[in-house]
Amino acid sequence: MDWNSQNPYKKVFVDTDDFDASYLDELEKNLEWINVDTTRFSMLNDLAYYWHTRNLTKAMQFTEKGLRLALKKKNSLWEGRFQITQGAVLLRMEALDSAQTVLALAQGKVQPSDLPLLYTQMGYVYERRGQLGKAADYALKALELGKEMDDLKAMAVAYSDLANLFWKQSKFKAGLEYGLRSLELFERRGITDLDHDFTLYVVGNNYLALRRYEEARSYYEQAVTIGERYGFYNNLSDIYISLVELHAFLGEYGEASRAGKKAVAYAELLDNAFMLMRSFLAVGKMHNAQENSTEAIKSLEKCIAVATENFGDAYFLSEAYRELAEAHARAQAYGKAYVAFSEYDTLKRQVFTAEADQRISKLRTEYDLVKKEGTILLQETQIKKQRALQNLGTAVTVLLLLLLALAYKAITNNKKKNRLLEKQNDEKEFLLKEIHHRVKNNLEIVSSLLSLQTAQMDDPNVLNAMAQSQHRVQSMGMIHQKLYMGKNLAAVEMKDYFEGLLEYILHSFGKQERIGVDLRMKELELDVDKAIPIGLIVNELVTNSMKYAFPNDRRGVIFLALERKADLLVLTVKDNGVGMAGTGTLPSTGFGTRLVRLLVRQLDGKLELRSDRGMAFHIKFQLSKAA
Repeated sequence: MDWNSQNPYKKVFVDTDDFDASYLDELEKNLEWINVDTTRFSMLNDLAYYWHTRNLTKAMQFTEKGLRLALKKKNSLWEGRFQITQGAVLLRMEALDSAQTVLALAQGKVQPSDLPLLYTQMGYVYERRGQLGKAADYALKALELGKEMDDLKAMAVAYSDLANLFWKQSKFKAGLEYGLRSLELFERRGITDLDHDFTLYVVGNNYLALRRYEEARSYYEQAVTIGERYGFYNNLSDIYISLVELHAFLGEYGEASRAGKKAVAYAELLDNAFMLMRSFLAVGKMHNAQENSTEAIKSLEKCIAVATENFGDAYFLSEAYRELAEAHARAQAYGKAYVAFSEYDTLKRQVFTAEADQRISKLRTEYDLVKKEGTILLQETQIKKQRALQNLGTAVTVLLLLLLALAYKAITNNKKKNRLLEKQNDEKEFLLKEIHHRVKNNLEIVSSLLSLQTAQMDDPNVLNAMAQSQHRVQSMGMIHQKLYMGKNLAAVEMKDYFEGLLEYILHSFGKQERIGVDLRMKELELDVDKAIPIGLIVNELVTNSMKYAFPNDRRGVIFLALERKADLLVLTVKDNGVGMAGTGTLPSTGFGTRLVRLLVRQLDGKLELRSDRGMAFHIKFQLSKAA
């Protein structure tokens, strides 16, 4: 406040951002000394709008006070501006229909310079309902209006909203492009405000989704600094929710847990069900990443309980049911997992509709096309000034004819090249299949030779070694059989392969009637360089179970699973046999155990061995290094 000035109020986040978190208290303290209506209206509206980042109830009290004063003074312009603020507060109170009604009423009362903010809030209403196409419509309306008025703030916010919508549609590169464009405009404007802070968070989200973790961390840290300086509790809750996910991705579970507590604390300070729901969702995801299904279920059930019937946001609610389904499945509560996954599937179809995806893609295309057309028009104007219209027409005609001739020739050449490439690809595919077929046949010959040689030997140890060698050769031969019989010549579907391998081993030992198989995994394709050593490891471990786990015709079950978790492959082989004393690593004796250790080391893996009601082997491989 500058009491020596004719207009004493230096407007927050417009004229200056040179203040700390006490600015709202200072505004409220000085409000009673203001006698000029327009200045009083402006201060009241800023109090209402920026309190909605800290306390929604107090924000609504200031909004209603401003509306009463505007009606008393018969000032329809400020009545409309207070209604825009009221719409923003109602939106965050989960009253989406009321927010939409109030914003529609405000539209006919305010000036064009107020409309970008109104369109932004209306876009948020549709975004919360999961109608992302409509939300993008309003963001683009705000962008075009901002361009017409050369309003940097309006353009920056519109780009920020588009970046967030692209992120929700899993179009992370486009989201990052628009987010960085928004930040560039905010920096040109020179004012650090609520929307600038939110955009740093949106850019961080897109970097996180692209697995560029350090860049994501940098933007989140900048956003936290601004949020704490000005008391933007809603942004701080958002940021800490994303930091939970970032730390969990990096395996920093202590930091993730601390970030989760802060996200919940800020959501509770704001008394915002949307933020609280998402905070519990982030914590639930973290527990799922830790494979702690009990804690994950607790957090996710809290999350869903917060999301009442009026919650509206199907996007985050679908995420909650997906994580809950995963947690119940891990806890082997398959009935509950099925119910949760059904809810997820229903909600996902509401959000990720083909119409929304096409609308957002079309909007971006339209915007880029308008920008290109503007550039072309400018170039044509400059050419008209330099050349006569007749010369220009002649030049364009000649150029078009030349381009058509070149295009025709290029298309003809491309068709010839494509036919040749298709023929070469067919030939190469045939040759690859033939190679895999011959390798498989040669391995069968090796197996047959081993079998013939075995028939001439009496030493039990030699017979055992020869039999194991046959199994190893057979496991490799089955890989090549899958390759030449499948559609993908470079990869093997492991679930189908394991089914065949386990059936072969059980049959070889004649234990198919006494030993059951529990193959619990989804279809998963691996390239041959990973599939062969993993197949050999499984052959050795299952063979070991056949020989030692079930003595005296004991019945039992062998469990096998291979699943992808982030950048890891996790292989589990266990039985419910007699087990052995102690836990730790494989014994160092025996060719089979040495082979397993060698193959695990080759795949840059880590093996864990447990003996509790049987033997259990857990092997983790780095996907990027497993070769």
